[in-house]
Amino acid sequence: MCACEKMKSEKQKDMINFEAPRVWLAPMSGATDAPMRRQAVHFGAPAVVSEMVAGEMLAKARADVVRRTCRHEGAGYWIVQLAARRPEDMLAGAVLMAEAGVDVIDINMGCPSKQVTGGQSGSALMRDLPLAGEIIDAALQGAAGRPVTLKMRLGWDDENLNAPELAVMAQDRGVQMLTVHGRTRCQFYTGGANWAAVRATVDAVSLPVIVNGDISDTASAREALAQSGAYGVMLGRAAMGRPWLVGEVAAALEGRAWRRPALNEQLASLCEQITDSIDLYGASLGLRMVRKHVSAAIDELETDLPATERRQLRADLCRIGDAGELIAALRKVYLGKVLEKAVSS
Repeated sequence: MCACEKMKSEKQKDMINFEAPRVWLAPMSGATDAPMRRQAVHFGAPAVVSEMVAGEMLAKARADVVRRTCRHEGAGYWIVQLAARRPEDMLAGAVLMAEAGVDVIDINMGCPSKQVTGGQSGSALMRDLPLAGEIIDAALQGAAGRPVTLKMRLGWDDENLNAPELAVMAQDRGVQMLTVHGRTRCQFYTGGANWAAVRATVDAVSLPVIVNGDISDTASAREALAQSGAYGVMLGRAAMGRPWLVGEVAAALEGRAWRRPALNEQLASLCEQITDSIDLYGASLGLRMVRKHVSAAIDELETDLPATERRQLRADLCRIGDAGELIAALRKVYLGKVLEKAVSS
């Protein structure tokens, strides 16, 4: 055995085994904070990932950045997603997370935003695989044996679909799971996710590969798996307002019985999320942060309320500046008083 192979063997021997779940809640900036992740786990989500955190900012201990890494309460792995443009930034962030006791570190090489890619981070790293390799090595070093996973896109653009190449490199270095969003960076979120194109990455490695992009229910999850050959699925925006969705899809894929939460359960979940948000961010910011979830919940509420009145209700709720008043207003909505009046009028 050559020296490099021996070093790789020793490194892999020291790694913690990672049993990858098959259904995931995607990391979403400004959305998958600890309060949202807690509700997803409550409803049976097997795996939830934090918002993306910049290793450099985490090392500076910025309060808003540290908050994004907060552990959710409940079952499952504590998974934090880190992004970096320099290996030393990734190393610093990974060390801090390992010291905090995180279970899994996920490397972001898929974010398409100009703010992130302009700093040569996120999906911009798919244009510089040598640098991507150095950042992977830094994450593995800082993780100190904890599982490291990696999320990417198909490539930078249609002319550079190099996800399989990056996947092989990540596997050889010790990454234990991959997620591929079925779009290129240049697509951002336009067009449809190309689940079939993820199959090239699945075929290139022996690691579990998770397919991501446009998966909104059990039917689309099954189709994404069939087209990609992937091990599992990751759901993102479709879970906004429906924290039970990831658990629902997981139950369906595993052949387990599942029932939609009753309105009183949905109400209790949303109220708990509001309270958790205020506990995490403080009264004023906490209320602002949770409004997007309240708005999404009203959008997903099963009711005969006309579209114009639903929009007005959503707007009225998001103008409330006191948590107690907001919870009281939601109780009226979910217990039927507002809905009955609207439907009968």
